[in-house]
Amino acid sequence: MPLKFATLGALMAAALLAGCSTSSSESAKDPVAAESSHTRCDAAAAQFTIGKKASPELLEQARTRAGAQNARFLKPDDMITLEYRSDRLNLNTDNNLLITRVNCG
Repeated sequence: MPLKFATLGALMAAALLAGCSTSSSESAKDPVAAESSHTRCDAAAAQFTIGKKASPELLEQARTRAGAQNARFLKPDDMITLEYRSDRLNLNTDNNLLITRVNCG
């Protein structure tokens, strides 16, 4: 009986490992192609927003000028992730929603 369980366990492990393998070189090319479509953010191009009141229109205008894929407002008490994304524009605001800082990440 223990031999049947050992055989069944080994068979299941082999099936799981086979599902994780890749046999095509195309899958290795996909992440590179997707990564190259990202554009880098240029925070200097969005400096015109400093001192202005935060609005969706201003966010979109700043994102476009900076060449960023994504943009967001960050208020003083907002919780944020620590991931760095070179294609994201951050517009930091004070409590009155006036933009105080512009950076990418």
